[in-house]
Amino acid sequence: MLEVYIDGASAGNPGESGIGIFIRGEGHQDKISESVGVLDNHTAEFTALLRGVEEAAKRTEGLVSVRSDSKAVVSAVEKRHAKNPVHRKMLEKALAIADGFDFFFIKWIPDEENRAADALARGAIRRG
Repeated sequence: MLEVYIDGASAGNPGESGIGIFIRGEGHQDKISESVGVLDNHTAEFTALLRGVEEAAKRTEGLVSVRSDSKAVVSAVEKRHAKNPVHRKMLEKALAIADGFDFFFIKWIPDEENRAADALARGAIRRG
């Protein structure tokens, strides 16, 4: 199983934003930290979701568990719907990729369990 921890962060809402992705399992322990420009926090979170499943697809076709501290992202994936057109487009792309895994699920986790992805997202803002 591949565990994919994702987080988006913004310095302001909107503001300079970053995403963090921490992937572990199946012989992987990868850290991705990217500046994503000026976004609001929710858009940064959806950006992290899309990048997270893209990166997971490079590593496996099997079981993928995404972990996020964003209730909005988790709810959108579970409902397979987002009202915001920008988020909807990213969600649709993420779901198209996720549908290619043998098994995919997403789970909400509290902030303290998502520290690795959070640190990567915040680090991307500082470097941005």
